[in-house]
Amino acid sequence: MNTKIISADITLKIREFMRMESTGGILLLAATILAMIIANSPFLSLYDMILETKVAIQIGDLKIAKPLLLWINDGLMAIFFFVIGLEIKREILEGELSSFDQIVMPGLGALGGMIVPALIYAGINWDNSVALDGWAIPVATDIAFALALLSLFGKRVPTALKVFLLTLAIFDDLAAIVIIAIFYSGDLSYNALMIGGVALGIGILMNRMGVTKTSGYILLGIVLWVAVLKSGVHATLAGVLIAFCIPMRDEDGNSPLYKLEHDLHTPVAYAILPIFAFANAGLYMGGIGISDIFHPITMGVVSGLVIGKPLGIMIFVGLAVLSGFASLPDRVNWKQIFGVSCACGIGFTMSLFIAGLAFEHGQGFNGDRFGILIGSIISAAIAYGILHVSLPKAPDQEDAA
Repeated sequence: MNTKIISADITLKIREFMRMESTGGILLLAATILAMIIANSPFLSLYDMILETKVAIQIGDLKIAKPLLLWINDGLMAIFFFVIGLEIKREILEGELSSFDQIVMPGLGALGGMIVPALIYAGINWDNSVALDGWAIPVATDIAFALALLSLFGKRVPTALKVFLLTLAIFDDLAAIVIIAIFYSGDLSYNALMIGGVALGIGILMNRMGVTKTSGYILLGIVLWVAVLKSGVHATLAGVLIAFCIPMRDEDGNSPLYKLEHDLHTPVAYAILPIFAFANAGLYMGGIGISDIFHPITMGVVSGLVIGKPLGIMIFVGLAVLSGFASLPDRVNWKQIFGVSCACGIGFTMSLFIAGLAFEHGQGFNGDRFGILIGSIISAAIAYGILHVSLPKAPDQEDAA
């Protein structure tokens, strides 16, 4: 009886998460389309002018002055990464990442889904040191879009398949965080890093002392964000670091972490990510020719997302299952795993974010964004076709219950 109650609780949480992420995916799509329309209309100059508007905050000698676009990418996206950090910590302590048996197959799938796309991109751009900076663009998965696509099939999708996709995406996000920290940080300021280290140390100490009031951590997180921003490490990583300090449980068994994650999930999914998409997806299509479509950067991103993602996931998952190291989830077959693997080729949000870091001075001349859009669209179309054929025509009775 207890097992059934726990299973039902997990199913309800997954469905709630799916619903929110799916709606967020629709808003992301709407924001992307709107940005594309504006970027290819007489309002392009206004669009660029707004995003390039300098916004400054100054307190004494401390001054932060950035174009609006960078406030979105460095500031608002820090909140997005904060929520990702909360989700990862919760899953490690009490969720899908708390058991080795639960994480081995999606974990290996995520590893393959990062290695193979990166190798394909690097192979295509091997002779161009500037283009090679974009090797990490096709390794990311946009969970909101992937879940939005999966939600189109309703109750036909087995819960185990949803859990596989969610867990794989969590590993993807964690890997993206590590990649950004290691490969896309600038010249380091050790004074700022020291201040950030002190702030992080205070956060860890607060956690160990049993401080459960989250407002203190938020204020500390702002200090950490400024320090990381000034240090040369990408500022969004501050969100992840302070998230790991939020306590999972208080003395009464309540979860400050889950409450904060739940409260922030709506503004992130319904506001922050659509704003990010609107600010970054405005690709001007005028003048794009055959040479641009077949440019190595464009082809590297498209090939990495469309071919590399599903190929890497299937190879690593296949080897794990064939070796007996893992087994397919109940009521899930290989065609469905392949369909979900293709859906992981929808890179969009994280791919755009990494592309902005890789080609922040314009070296990508929009081939990166063009490749992300084309690759994500193709991946979504292929995934939809495979899942439409491979999913049961009626919902599984256990999943529908």
